[in-house]
Amino acid sequence: MSAPAPHREAPPVPGPGARPVRWGVAIATVAVLVWAVQGTGISVGELVSGGAGARDLLGGFLSPDLSGEFLATVGGAIVQTTQISLAGLLLAAVVGLPFAVLLARNVDAPVPVRGLVRVTAAALRGVPDLLWALVFVAMIGPGPAAGTLAVAVHGAGMLAKLGAEQLEAVKPGPIEALRLTGANRTSVALLGVVPEARANVASVLLYQWECNVRTSTVLGFVGAGGVGQELAVSLKLFRYEELSTLVLAVLALILAVDLLSRLIRRRLGAVS
Repeated sequence: MSAPAPHREAPPVPGPGARPVRWGVAIATVAVLVWAVQGTGISVGELVSGGAGARDLLGGFLSPDLSGEFLATVGGAIVQTTQISLAGLLLAAVVGLPFAVLLARNVDAPVPVRGLVRVTAAALRGVPDLLWALVFVAMIGPGPAAGTLAVAVHGAGMLAKLGAEQLEAVKPGPIEALRLTGANRTSVALLGVVPEARANVASVLLYQWECNVRTSTVLGFVGAGGVGQELAVSLKLFRYEELSTLVLAVLALILAVDLLSRLIRRRLGAVS
């Protein structure tokens, strides 16, 4: 004889006032979205009037400038962007990874120290990297050094947060075993937490490098060097053929970095 089916309670029936509330929420949501769109000034007329400019831009993109002189300029800008991204990653790791260790709860750093590090890391990543670039351009002048420092400062805050999450995600067994042997906080961190999370931390570093490449491209628009600076010049002068070449070069760089990053992560066992 089969067991009786378990009794399931019927879902609660919405009260008589539920439907007006839902309609009110829906109307309010639509009103907010309409208000937001109107505030941006987007309209069909604006899009139609911009058709001529779009045709010029598209025509330039379909005929990139492949002259040897300009390709040499593009190559130098791509190399400089790569240097900014790598140097920024190095400086960010020097600051961000120790912060990540201190932030990780399973390291059990002193509460005042962890609180101070948390506030500092939040401040570093809370300020947009573009604003950091403007600050450093004002301090030391335009060029790749300003871009590198902007990428490094913002990246340190990101690595502190993401790295701490990876350190906290390790299996607790080996960590507890170390504590039972009488190991202090430093030993637990260096011999237990960090080795267990090294593959995932390396993956976070590679992800930050990918972000640095994209960020470095944008920072060039405010004078922080790299290919972004060349993009800004070509755009201001309406040299769409040069702009097309630069965009293609940036896409190639991003795809190459993404492929290399994925291969390294797979080698480390961080991805399947």
